[in-house]
Amino acid sequence: MYAELSITSNFTFLTGASHPEEYMERAVTLGLPAIAIADDNSVAGIVRAHTQAREIARKVRERLEWEAQNTSIGPPCPDHIPKPPSYPVHAVPRLIPAARLIFTDAPTVTALPLNRQGWANLCRILSRGRLRAEKGDCILHLSDLMEFSDGLHLLLWPQATPSQGAAESEPSRRSASGASQAKDGRSPWRTQAQQLTRRFAGRMHLLMHPRYDGADNAFFSVLETEAKQLDLPTLASATPLMHHGARRKLADVVTAIRLRRKVDDLGRKALANGEQRLRSEPEMLRIFKGHEGAVTRAYDLSEQLTFSLDELRYEYPSEGSEQETPTQRLHRLAHEGLHWRYPAGASDKAKKMLAHELALIGKLKYEPYFLTVRDIVHFARSRDILCQGRGSAANSVVCFCLGITEVSPEMGTMVFERFVSEARDEPPDIDVDFEHERREEVIQHIYDRYGRHRAGLCATVVHYRGKRAIREVGRAMGLTEDTISSLSSQLWGFFSAAGLEAERMREIGLDPEDRRLKQTLMLVYEINGFPRHLSQHVGGFIITEGRLDELVPIENAAMEDRTVICWDKDDIDTLGILKVDVLSLGMLTCIRKAFDLITQHHQTGYTLATLPPEDPVVYDMLCKADSIGVFQVESRAQMNFLPRMRPRNFYDLVIEVAIIRPGPIQGDMVHPYIRRRNGEEEVSFPSDELGEVLGKTLGVPLFQEQAMQIAIVGAGFTPEQADRLRRSLATFKKHGNVSEFRALFLRGMNRNGYDDDFAERCFSQIEGFGSYGFPESHAASFALLVYASAWIKCHHPGIFACALLNSQPMGFYAPAQIVRDAREHGVQVRPVCINASFWDNVMEPGGHGGLALRLGFRQIKGLSEEDASWLTAARGNGYTQVDDVWRRAGLGPSVIERLAEADAFAACDLTRREALWQAKAIATAKPLPLFSQDLEGEALDEPAAHLPQMTLGEQVVEDYVATRLSLKAHPVALLRHLLTPEGRDKTTSVP
Repeated sequence: MYAELSITSNFTFLTGASHPEEYMERAVTLGLPAIAIADDNSVAGIVRAHTQAREIARKVRERLEWEAQNTSIGPPCPDHIPKPPSYPVHAVPRLIPAARLIFTDAPTVTALPLNRQGWANLCRILSRGRLRAEKGDCILHLSDLMEFSDGLHLLLWPQATPSQGAAESEPSRRSASGASQAKDGRSPWRTQAQQLTRRFAGRMHLLMHPRYDGADNAFFSVLETEAKQLDLPTLASATPLMHHGARRKLADVVTAIRLRRKVDDLGRKALANGEQRLRSEPEMLRIFKGHEGAVTRAYDLSEQLTFSLDELRYEYPSEGSEQETPTQRLHRLAHEGLHWRYPAGASDKAKKMLAHELALIGKLKYEPYFLTVRDIVHFARSRDILCQGRGSAANSVVCFCLGITEVSPEMGTMVFERFVSEARDEPPDIDVDFEHERREEVIQHIYDRYGRHRAGLCATVVHYRGKRAIREVGRAMGLTEDTISSLSSQLWGFFSAAGLEAERMREIGLDPEDRRLKQTLMLVYEINGFPRHLSQHVGGFIITEGRLDELVPIENAAMEDRTVICWDKDDIDTLGILKVDVLSLGMLTCIRKAFDLITQHHQTGYTLATLPPEDPVVYDMLCKADSIGVFQVESRAQMNFLPRMRPRNFYDLVIEVAIIRPGPIQGDMVHPYIRRRNGEEEVSFPSDELGEVLGKTLGVPLFQEQAMQIAIVGAGFTPEQADRLRRSLATFKKHGNVSEFRALFLRGMNRNGYDDDFAERCFSQIEGFGSYGFPESHAASFALLVYASAWIKCHHPGIFACALLNSQPMGFYAPAQIVRDAREHGVQVRPVCINASFWDNVMEPGGHGGLALRLGFRQIKGLSEEDASWLTAARGNGYTQVDDVWRRAGLGPSVIERLAEADAFAACDLTRREALWQAKAIATAKPLPLFSQDLEGEALDEPAAHLPQMTLGEQVVEDYVATRLSLKAHPVALLRHLLTPEGRDKTTSVP
């Protein structure tokens, strides 16, 4: 028997040429009992292989069950259950987690955990190296390995020798050990290897691997001699770079991308052949003829390596104290919140729902999770940071009472068991949105409270997609930039129209028969979906009771003061690790600033929960599609749909948020819903069971939860199948495996008596949700922000515009459109003024007792907040001339020129050109204040310059250049006389 213990996957970025999943599938074909994925200073791809091993085991189990049912006496397996794929009974290879450690002062080793302690030490070693380096790098020292040596078995790589392949030279890329001789005649490699053998006595092998150069037998003899001198047994490995030899060309391409060379210039860095691949036992015995013991020892060692990722036990922070347990604390806070939310007394329904939810949470032991989210939200509220919980469990009485969400469960009809279910035994999902300008305060609070050894952000794996694949592969293949740009222009044609590549290439003037172009396109398809590097998740936090760096390595992010783990959200979901999503939302920043302005100018305080509910005037405004700047309904598609939908209550907004999405649109659900809502079509249900699922949406599935319920109720999916479907929906864009459920779904619907057309439409809807699904729980949370932003716009349009401008960049519309919309709502907007403006836009007393919007210095392009702070701090009773700004505020000439270009000196009775003339004088002459007067004390006056007056058109153009908007006129107004029939007749057409 043979086990491969040193595999390089494509999570050794731009080196390995195969996915971890492909290695697991290939191991099944080759009959290998175990394999070890050992990437360079990383375990990022381990969970992918682990997930694939689970999937293979499931398929084997299903196959055995299917065969047992069809060979036993009794009815055969129902025809709606497709025949599972054929796998050998004992085909599931065991995955051995590992990593190849590359040191600065020691030989390269492959570290294999013997047990849970070994895995913890491997993670601590990798964390040490990653945290002392910049993002994407790892600096390991021998002392790191010596400190955390327990539970690890090492495979010692031989000292660097001339190599044919890119992979063999890779371990020595950062290693300081080499073949040079020390003063005593011994090589540093030998000295360091002996130091390791003393520490890892009985837990170390010398790795014997072929170089595939025709001289392997001689090389193996040298390694045997080296092993005897070190008193180490040898162990064989093919050191695969790819799961199959067909990936040789792609291996050279990723090497060229990494080295920033062309494939033609790789030289010895390119693979000489396609031999460095995963191999079977017979192949290894043939290659290692005369050294068969090394092959056998690989299998023997694999039998000792019993650690599995299934042993990882994630413990959430207890969140309790000596005085009360987490259960007692959650019950206390929830009941206190019940009195806070319902000061007049909660209804019996709310009390029953709270008791039911608390009982279910306690049964599943999720109290610490809810307490953690509550504490994070409590911190934000203590700092006046507006936040709003959304996601599955957020729309519950418990979360409402804890202050996590402002959406009352009475607003919708969500069932708590859809999110926290004893049957599914899945962790809850609560996303919390914070003001986008202040989310970093919350993130740093989490690090400070739990420590960086207990908290870290999830990773996001950046994959090759579309244009990046074409650009980087094209450059590696030596294509010109013009050719690469032409190929990129046909991106969707190549990836969505298989078989039409030749036609697409002819359309852009390329020869589809060109050998280099054909190879490039083939390699682009191959690399599509390959991981390229790790980035950080938008806000998914992993928090542990013990050390996080003993569960998974921690590393630095590109952003300062951020640390991340190397697994993404799918990986931690596979391992049952809970995360808290700390997200940012620009509209929350806008609403917070609007609330502050309302309090400042109207002495009325509002929160999301205390806004006057179901205001008919607000719904009237939305029915007229007057929604520029309003959250979620400001797009042109939403504005076209609002007059047709005519929302009149909160749940209408929930549907409005969810319906204009690719899922319902692709499933042709929008028009049937509108027809039924308007009474143009009868509301009917295919069955009573589906009527309960689709009743509130008039028989049309609009939400992701409904799509899942249709699969269970209509197609007879088991809970396990429904869970797999849900996971495939969440990762559709990455894996595209939703369609594997098509036959099962259609046969199930047919078996249960549903029409084929209805079944096809339902599955089309599910596929649409796979790319852009929207759950009802998220829609309800967003609908509250829709109502809040619409209410502010309706009743305080000036304040809404001011807050929106102060929260940029966000939304669909530029400042010019926001200002124009505000003026159309009767808001007086005043220009940037050197004596009246501040950094932010502000509201100031206007005519007739109202408020006017004063534009702030933030609207001036190129002006920093620091310069604006100096300007306002030194302003006193106001500036009278341009020189005052230079002398009193100490601003540089270039800053003063930007102010002049924005016409900010109009209050000093200076036109734009006059102010700019004086600013240029400061920039060129720069007179010192001491010498600004002559010896007799008389001012040195320069004759006034007679500057031509700017036309209105020139003023508008300069306004847009300086501030991206103009209050003087709309650009089209200057051309309106040319847009009339009479005006067009007077113009001369240019041929």
